[in-house]
Amino acid sequence: MAKQTNKEKDIGLMKQFDELKRKHPDALLLFRQGNFYELYKEDAVKATVILAIDITDKLLPGEKEKVPTLRFPQSELDTRLPKLIRAGSRVAICDPLDNPLRKKAGNKEQQPISNNEDMAKKKKEKVVQEEPVKAVKNAAEDKPAKKKKTETQAEATVETKNGQTSEATPERKPREPQMVTANGEKVTHGHAYQNKEKPEDWYFTAKMDGKQLKPQKMDAADLAAYQNKEMTVPQLMERYYPTKLQPKVPEEAFKMPKSMAGPEGTLTVEKFNVYKEKDEQRPDFGKYKFYAQVGDAKMSVVASRQDLNAYFDRVTTPEKLVEKNFGEKLHLKSAYEKYSLPEGVDAKGVRVAKDRTDNKWKVSVDMGDKGKTSKQEISFDDGYSLFKTKTATREQIAAKYLTTEIVGMLAARSVKVEKTASIKR
Repeated sequence: MAKQTNKEKDIGLMKQFDELKRKHPDALLLFRQGNFYELYKEDAVKATVILAIDITDKLLPGEKEKVPTLRFPQSELDTRLPKLIRAGSRVAICDPLDNPLRKKAGNKEQQPISNNEDMAKKKKEKVVQEEPVKAVKNAAEDKPAKKKKTETQAEATVETKNGQTSEATPERKPREPQMVTANGEKVTHGHAYQNKEKPEDWYFTAKMDGKQLKPQKMDAADLAAYQNKEMTVPQLMERYYPTKLQPKVPEEAFKMPKSMAGPEGTLTVEKFNVYKEKDEQRPDFGKYKFYAQVGDAKMSVVASRQDLNAYFDRVTTPEKLVEKNFGEKLHLKSAYEKYSLPEGVDAKGVRVAKDRTDNKWKVSVDMGDKGKTSKQEISFDDGYSLFKTKTATREQIAAKYLTTEIVGMLAARSVKVEKTASIKR
């Protein structure tokens, strides 16, 4: 009997892929090739996201263009298959078989997927094929008993001797997601739990695409609302994992250098990264910090948890983080827009002047009958933004340094007026 050449096998393989794909369009077709399993075309594209395995473009005989191919060793099936199932995918496992009936009839056509193992293994396969029940084995049957529970959850499609396909009924369907993020990630297992060591503390956590999220300590009001079914898992995700739900920015945005508008022209961000302070002599030892090099200026600052999450979850760009964390040092107008005087304070009372006692620039506010604030020294960067680049106003500088004091004076004045009114009555 003539053997198939490699070219004939590859042509038959892609033909079989297309035929099975038409029958099972919603399943990922997993073909065994020797000691490897392979996925092709659109299946490879879908699987690369779930398995984090790079795709190789392979030019197969009979194909005009290269075919996207993803492969992994057969020994890794027990870890790869559960990942595909947990991601909500149906999996079709196609094992290679020789057809003894066709060989007996002298038919030269063989199954498109052929086994290239040695003769000893071929004999073993023939013996197995004589048993009708075990003529076709899927990967789940070859695994130890411990693995069967996980793998039988797959809705597996296998090839029979006649080229037909059969489906194994799943024991349990994948858990339905409690929500799907803007990036298509599935959130499951969202719940609140009580700390065993500190019963007064409760935490919220969930899984995203099967990965456990770091538990977040819950606010008492949120816990009560959740227990009373007044707050849902999507709402708790929005509160405790907001950056996990936001759309990701392109990875290209994190490649340096980057340009951004400055007060006196274009600024170039040469470097931007995160590091942990290792100098034990520094007060911020052990904390995570942002480092940025903008032109010749090198800067660092302790990063907030919110900004760290935004950076690691890739939902904001380095330029925006530079603007937010180093905007005042770079004298950006946008960095001062967050500062404003409390309502009722006359901007005409703001004064920025050099103190004759120590020759330092200070800001204060005359609030008329409410009194005068103390004089607060302003930084060099704020002075430069105020006098040189003019990207900050006197009112904004006063609001930055004196808002807390002003609010206290307004509150004290309000209490004094109420007491006076009660005495007159």
